[in-house]
Amino acid sequence: MKTDQTFEHAMNTSIQRGVFLDKLFYHGTRIFAWAVLAVIVAILVSLFHGATPALRKFGLGFLVSTAWNPVTEDFGALVSIYGTLVTSVIAMLIGVPVSFGIALFITELCPVLLKRPIGIAIELLAAIPSIIYGMWALFVFAPLFGHYVQPWVSHNLGTLPLVGALFSGPPMGIGVLTAGIVLAIMVIPFMSAVIRDMFEVVPPVLKESAYALGATTWEVVGHVVLPYTKIGVVGGIMLGLGRALGETMAVTFVIGNANRIHTSLFMPGNTISSSLANQFTEAVGEMYKSSLIALGLILFLITFVVLAAAKFLLFRIAGQEGSRG
Repeated sequence: MKTDQTFEHAMNTSIQRGVFLDKLFYHGTRIFAWAVLAVIVAILVSLFHGATPALRKFGLGFLVSTAWNPVTEDFGALVSIYGTLVTSVIAMLIGVPVSFGIALFITELCPVLLKRPIGIAIELLAAIPSIIYGMWALFVFAPLFGHYVQPWVSHNLGTLPLVGALFSGPPMGIGVLTAGIVLAIMVIPFMSAVIRDMFEVVPPVLKESAYALGATTWEVVGHVVLPYTKIGVVGGIMLGLGRALGETMAVTFVIGNANRIHTSLFMPGNTISSSLANQFTEAVGEMYKSSLIALGLILFLITFVVLAAAKFLLFRIAGQEGSRG
């Protein structure tokens, strides 16, 4: 009888301890989630507060003005917004196909002995600090690009209708196109690693069944791998886009930091991040600082809109998959 009471007491103690730990875990994770939201809201509020003088003076005209004159305190964000979007688009146009190719090669075509070394190499590329990429781009890539690649591109594409204006101008090495290519090199490791991980979770039986029916590797990838992993793949691409939008030091080294909008991608420009990196420490006066903070607020909103759109796209894809099921 005493033994039964002891056992029952131990069981009750164990159950109570489990209930307590469950509640502690639940409320702890809830606090962490709300803390992240609180930090985001605090950042947004502080940016809006700091940008209020500039927004009050320039209004919506701040978004469409190309002016940036600290002497007369006349500022506009259009040049920085243009540079941010163009360099990010260039990075995605180059980075997405290359990342797909790397991920497909590792998961579908690569010999077994090479899979791990190549995977480790990609992860090491993702770990390199952005300032190292910037120094390499300035001292190695930009001179080679300006001496060998830009003259050829200008000679062969600069005379074409419509697109010719994008590749005209002197081959200086630095510029918007160079910054976009460097951004692509930086985001490829992130996107390819995520896409590779997504491809590896595809059940082998699905791919083997497709091969057994006579499908080629291209058909297996297009009809089995991509449909199974498209939600994760879109998420990986959005991760790379977020990195491209906010990159600072590497772009600052090679974009030229000129506050002008040029049709040619060979010409220098700037981005929101590079403007902040170059000018924030030397900003004198309330309006100058407020305008720079307003640029930071715009970058925050651009990133938020892009990621929100990506999340909405993922919900739509998941909803379509559920309706088909």
